[in-house]
This record gives sequence, C-alpha cells and structure tokens, in this order.
Amino acid sequence: MKRHIAVPAALLLGLTVLLSACAPATGGEGAPSVSPTPTGAASAAPSGNPAPGQSGEPQEAQAGILSSFTATGLDGGALDQTMLEGYDLTMVNVWATFCGPCLREMPDLGELAAEYADKGVQIVGMVSDVLDRDGTPSEDQLATAGDIVESTGADYPHIVPGEDLFGLLGQISAVPTTFFVNSAGEQVGYAVSGAREKADWITIIDAALEEVGK
Repeated sequence: MKRHIAVPAALLLGLTVLLSACAPATGGEGAPSVSPTPTGAASAAPSGNPAPGQSGEPQEAQAGILSSFTATGLDGGALDQTMLEGYDLTMVNVWATFCGPCLREMPDLGELAAEYADKGVQIVGMVSDVLDRDGTPSEDQLATAGDIVESTGADYPHIVPGEDLFGLLGQISAVPTTFFVNSAGEQVGYAVSGAREKADWITIIDAALEEVGK
C-alpha cells in the first residue's frame, strides 16, 4: 500500500497574490489550489481537494510536508524524500506548462541552481499540470514539460506529483508557488506566490539559509 503524506491542517502559506502568478488550470490536468499557515507551505494535486484550514497545533507536532513521499521525475526515474538529504535547503518551485510567469523565471532559476549548488542549496521543480483527471501522467503534457525545461535551461530535478503529493498540490491556488524545506522535509519560512526577479530570489534564498543556520 502506498504511503501518504499526512498534510498538516495548518499549512499556512503566507501568500501574497501577485499579477506575476497564474490561475490554476481548468482543464483535465491537475490544477492547484492553496491556503496559508504560520510556517508557510505549498502543495500540488488535482483540483477538488479542499484546502486545509489553519489550526493552533504547534509546529513541532506536525510532520514535515515532504518528509515521506514517492514520485517520479520528468525522466521517469523514481524520486522520494531522500532527494532532500545532503542539502541544507531545498527550494521547491511549483509551476505549470500554461503559466507564462513560471516559464519566464525558469532561466533565472536554472542559473541560481548552479550558483547555489556548492552552498548546500538545491532547486527542485514540481510540474502541476501533467496529470489527467484520474491522476495518471499525460504523455503529451510530460513531453511539453520536458521541452520547456530544455528550452529554458531549468536543468534541475522536476517532480511529477504522485498520489502522495496530491494533498500538497491541492493547497496551491496559483502558480508559480515556491516553498522551502530542510533536509528532513520540514518547511522553512513562508511560501512565495508569483514569479520573482533573480535578485529577489537571491535575497529570499539567503534569508532561508540563515533560518536553517547556514
């Protein structure tokens, strides 16, 4: 039986809705929908999952949002929470193939992935609209996503969400949404809704690194 992430009821994302973000897809692919929490978090799953409300549960009692999951990459390889090990900070950028702001910031994210590689930071994409209504990957959408990654130079890992991540995806109301986790999959800081310039991402990443004590 597949393991599922226990998505905390208090995944408050601390989101600022910007013109640099796209609304979720309305077609058959998995469309995101979001909600916020004191520590901030983002997620991705087919539409229809209600976003959890805020609770007073202390953060210490909550499981890490990416502490246990299985998924695949765009290359078809298996991925799980071990991809976080060895990194002080992982930046997870949830994007969609239809989203212009997502695509426009991906070249900068590709550069940042290379520039921060020796600083204990990795960047990971999570593509939110490659699933059909039944939750299975669409071969056409996977090919489109792969072409986008190649053309934008976003040559960092990209997660194709599996069942374990549907609850997380179901909390994202706009793409791109970006959140940070530590090596144990626990969220660091607040999620960011909307695209950013490279200089802004540097400021945000450096602040997140300080939060994990690096």
